[in-house]
Amino acid sequence: MKKKIIEGIKTSVVILMLTSCTKGGSSPYGNNNYGNNNNTGSSSNTVSIANMAFSASSSTISKGTTITWTNMDDMAHTVTADDNSFTSGNLNKGDTYSHAFNAVATVGYHCKIHPNMTAKVIVK
Repeated sequence: MKKKIIEGIKTSVVILMLTSCTKGGSSPYGNNNYGNNNNTGSSSNTVSIANMAFSASSSTISKGTTITWTNMDDMAHTVTADDNSFTSGNLNKGDTYSHAFNAVATVGYHCKIHPNMTAKVIVK
């Protein structure tokens, strides 16, 4: 009985997560997707927000790559380009934000709520 209840809860969470996603281009804030955590600066296309920091202080990607950020903190954060070319809006715990980088550039970003949280994306 206990196992069935746990499985039912897991299924409900997955359904809730899937129905929370926005379809490509339908949100002014970008796409919400669910990705894996990235613990260091890397060429990965996922970045976690945890412990008041972006897990990758620098990400190097190829032009056309989409990065997905996931807020793991109990407080809201944003992912906002320093040049204001994109912003996630407020992300609560478990929320995600995705942005496609279609031009070669180095793009700094920060959290509007906590401006000391900074990182960058290097697009090659």
